[in-house]
Amino acid sequence: MNLGLGTAALGRPQYINVRQKSYDNSNLEAFRKQSFAVLEEAYNLGIRYFDTAPGYGLAEELLLKWLQTKNDNSIEVATKWGYTYTANFDANAKVHEVKEHSLAKLNEQWQFSKQLLPYLKVYQIHSATLKTGVLKNTEVVEQLAFLKKKHSLKIGLTTTGTNQVEVIKKALDVLVDETQLFDLFQVTYNFLDQNLREISEALINQNKSIVIKEALANGRIFRNKEYPHYSKIYTVLENLAKKYNVGVDAISLKYANQTISNSIVLSGASNSKQLKENLKLNTFKLSFKEIEMLNSFKIAPKFYWTERKQLQWN
Repeated sequence: MNLGLGTAALGRPQYINVRQKSYDNSNLEAFRKQSFAVLEEAYNLGIRYFDTAPGYGLAEELLLKWLQTKNDNSIEVATKWGYTYTANFDANAKVHEVKEHSLAKLNEQWQFSKQLLPYLKVYQIHSATLKTGVLKNTEVVEQLAFLKKKHSLKIGLTTTGTNQVEVIKKALDVLVDETQLFDLFQVTYNFLDQNLREISEALINQNKSIVIKEALANGRIFRNKEYPHYSKIYTVLENLAKKYNVGVDAISLKYANQTISNSIVLSGASNSKQLKENLKLNTFKLSFKEIEMLNSFKIAPKFYWTERKQLQWN
């Protein structure tokens, strides 16, 4: 299965996204039940890779409860450390999450995350940047190497922003006992931001795992009058969707899956209907010409991330 499930939208009622409809997520108990049901549906549909984080509100806790109903060693869980969820499920919160890449935060968040063992296979720095200095923090690096060895984990990081490739290159140079620390890279990639392709071949040649996030560009792939500059893209996507009898989402996920070989692409589905639509990526293959057409929609990272910063928590 080349599709994994990201749990950000299952763990907190608000997320940075372009929503096509309004949803009432104020009933927290109903929200929990809905999210639990999506995890079960994903499993029943064959998904075995689940990505979570303490920064995703209830996500780790929900996933832990769900895992307690399972006995299947093919399930792989990836979690992260470095962000604390602070919105407390308040739709009007000014600050939803706080980043901290300290050894103290790593140790604190590991105390909960370790309960996901033995399903926990991947432990990641959440949104590693050069600015926080986390890749040069000897105490953090040594602790991650210790956890890697003790629990047979893959150590990874997630990237965000215009300099994703630069961060990955720096991470590949992080050694502990002359061995690379990082095994897996979770990277924003879609036909708008194609920067990952600069380094994907090198990562594959070094036997690194690649996980793709934001393949739907936070909802910007869906026709939206707020983005008139994407009107040609919308037309092409809608025509491809019609041709293959799938949604625009499946086209975008398939593009990511086909152009980065052996990658896991994350679905960010918040309900079973979205999940089933996403899984239709397995029903068709894009032609070389279609891939080339989608490749032509690449935009400058600076523009992509400036536009993303303008998206609201909703």
